[in-house]
Amino acid sequence: MPKAKVTKDLVRPASSAATGTSRTPVKVNTGGTPMWYKVIMFGLMLLGLAWLILYYLAGDQITWLAQLGPWNYAIGFAGMILGLLMTMGWR
Repeated sequence: MPKAKVTKDLVRPASSAATGTSRTPVKVNTGGTPMWYKVIMFGLMLLGLAWLILYYLAGDQITWLAQLGPWNYAIGFAGMILGLLMTMGWR
């Protein structure tokens, strides 16, 4: 099989070193997530889970919880989903 001829370009495109700009991403030190953010995030997840457990175990005995009916599922899962959505902002 014949080999391809290698041609050298006489004019090179301007590299980033020649222009003085760096293409390497730079990490910005933000210092992490504040403590209150983590507390709210994990608190919402645990509160949603506790709400669902409370509804399953004592839903008939607590009158205001029984009056909510199927909305208890929405409340419990909404708390857990909000906590999970907050994990996207956690650093």
